[in-house]
Amino acid sequence: MSPLLHDVRATLIPGFAGLTLPTWVAERLADGLASVCLYGENAPDAATVRTLADAVRAARPDAIVAIDEEGGDVTRIHYATGAPYAGSAVLGRADDTTWTRSVGERVGRDVRAAGCTLTFGPVADVNVDPRNPVIGVRSFGADADLAARHVGAWVEGVQATGVATSAKHFPGHGDTAVDSHLGLPVVHASVELLHARELAPFRAAIAAGAATIMTSHIVLPALDDVPATLSSRILQGLLRGELGFDGVIVSDALDMAGASGETGIPEAAVRALAAGCDLLCLGTATGPDGMDAIEEAVLAAVAEGRLPEARVRDAAARVRALAASAPAPLPFAELSDVDEGELDRIASTFALSDHAREWLRRFRGADRLTTTVRIERAANIAAGAVPWDPFAASVVEPGAVPTLEPGPVVVVGKDLERGPESRATIDGLRATHDVLAIDLGWSAGELADVATFGASAAVGAAVRRWIEHA
Repeated sequence: MSPLLHDVRATLIPGFAGLTLPTWVAERLADGLASVCLYGENAPDAATVRTLADAVRAARPDAIVAIDEEGGDVTRIHYATGAPYAGSAVLGRADDTTWTRSVGERVGRDVRAAGCTLTFGPVADVNVDPRNPVIGVRSFGADADLAARHVGAWVEGVQATGVATSAKHFPGHGDTAVDSHLGLPVVHASVELLHARELAPFRAAIAAGAATIMTSHIVLPALDDVPATLSSRILQGLLRGELGFDGVIVSDALDMAGASGETGIPEAAVRALAAGCDLLCLGTATGPDGMDAIEEAVLAAVAEGRLPEARVRDAAARVRALAASAPAPLPFAELSDVDEGELDRIASTFALSDHAREWLRRFRGADRLTTTVRIERAANIAAGAVPWDPFAASVVEPGAVPTLEPGPVVVVGKDLERGPESRATIDGLRATHDVLAIDLGWSAGELADVATFGASAAVGAAVRRWIEHA
């Protein structure tokens, strides 16, 4: 194998389908590939994650094993059960950086015990658009200074365990109403506003020593007319130059529409490397043929002079240095569980309407059954099919009004304000029942009586405790 192809492979971080390490991944790990990302479909339980991580290291002892463990709605180690931590938006509402740092430490220990070395978190986006379909409760909040405080604390907590972090999605995905998995969002903010708002949490992440920063597939016309992942002005000029970041720049997954919808993944890979990305996230569907196509496209771009060979060498060197810095995994044991001592503290961050307080006064402990109804929406693409309903409630399609027995009703859902269907269900039930509507997503308080700003297992346990005992 040529030294250049060896370097090209070091810049790629593929995923794969299934519960065993494919032969094509193992063979490449032994011949240049330096990293692998594990996804929800690889994680029916933490033990399987550890088995896969060990298999990766058996093929290459210093390989980076990355995972999306944000400590809230987006979880991979706890994909089957939901994360046992207070998520980012809950921590932001509490605004106690000591608590945030301690949660980061718990996440880091779990990630390391599961055999992984890099977590793609924290989300450093300032969620200024409440309609945001993909960030929401993954963000610490809508205030830049608050988000910056907690991004820094979370990075410090995780990296104190030896696990590397990746602040995302640079330079900020919070002011969008489009999901970059499906389209190409545009942020129409001035340079001055971007510096004051979007960039504040990333400056905090850099100051805290974040090992990597992940790019976003969004266009910011004030900075460039191409997505940030493909923009040398944004990655080399702003992130490296102005902000002084010298760690690894990771692309968000190149199989997303915002990156490769118009060009295909191989060409997006060439452009991302040329722009300044060091490690190219490829998703789970690439496969050996896709890897070959990407490698061939990058080699051709170098031969044509479109991509400097020195850029590839620099990217590969940064990735290898990150791989070499990873500590050995912790012994695998039982991972974190919900901390019962945190439940009241989590519940204290809930946003309540006057109706919620009155409903609880009348029905908490009432000697009659409370019916629970779940409004099921399509799962957030970033989160996947993580369980979130704390009541094991019956399922109702949005817009449907079920026929229920008389008595109080709890309706639970996520992001209930996103469409008219949820309102139709809740308003229909309110016409005949005493309803308490609980939104486990990001809420502006327009529909729900209770907004939890998170749907992790810990938040769900706090909701149950709060209804039964508070």
